[in-house]
Amino acid sequence: MRISALAIAFCLAAACSKAPTVIDGTSSEAFEKTTEKARRDLPIKDRLTFDAALKNAGGLRYSTKDPEALAREAYNGMTAFDVVADAKARGIE
Repeated sequence: MRISALAIAFCLAAACSKAPTVIDGTSSEAFEKTTEKARRDLPIKDRLTFDAALKNAGGLRYSTKDPEALAREAYNGMTAFDVVADAKARGIE
């Protein structure tokens, strides 16, 4: 009886913990979809920092013709938590 109760508790705990969304920068559509989903993984207080980071990608230069492409390249493979940490390291808050 105890073993089945422990197994049920373990299954519930595993179901409740989900992996954070990884941002896909391979296309504009995928980037938009995954950034919106990743944004929902963040606490409310970090969402503005996340939004600001997407607008100010690291390595932004005046010669950059397509800032959206730079953001897709910079944040591809990162989670929203990674983006916020990067933004805070660059002084964006």
